[in-house]
Amino acid sequence: MSIVHTKITEVIQLEPQVFTDDRGFFFEAYNHHKFAQETGIFTNFVQDNHSYSKQNVLRGLHYQIQQPQGKLIRAVVGTIFDVAVDIRKSSATFGKWVGSELSAENKRLLWIPPGFAHGFLALSEIAEVVYKTTDYYAPQSDRTILWNDPDLAIDWPLSVPPILSAKDQAGKPLRAAEIFD
Repeated sequence: MSIVHTKITEVIQLEPQVFTDDRGFFFEAYNHHKFAQETGIFTNFVQDNHSYSKQNVLRGLHYQIQQPQGKLIRAVVGTIFDVAVDIRKSSATFGKWVGSELSAENKRLLWIPPGFAHGFLALSEIAEVVYKTTDYYAPQSDRTILWNDPDLAIDWPLSVPPILSAKDQAGKPLRAAEIFD
């Protein structure tokens, strides 16, 4: 696997080695030992999530203020634009974001550490996303930052208005959100 550090160095893009032949392909999506060895991140994943989205569905920007989750994300069907926003007040990259295109075709994974808000936009007709988390879902501490907060100025690759849940429509701007120290 090759490691690509984004402009926020704690957010890491992983590109697995893919073996292809006339039958199809094979790759190791996750190996605990290799992940730790290659990234220097020693963590345990406790939950796997799987979402299905139609084109132009935008999910996020989500995080948990208690039990913050690190996430290892990949698209297994279709293509998404995946975004991580640093919401750690003491961080040099506080309020900055990085985006990465993840697809079933490119097989990239994105590591987003605890202390970041996360969201994605489905670019293809359908998109299925699977991700591992370092802590369990805690609905009482679930928070949402407004996907189009002008202070964040995320450059979502939108050609039409996104399809949003009520939760995501009601997100708070970063200035009013509960954040990490």
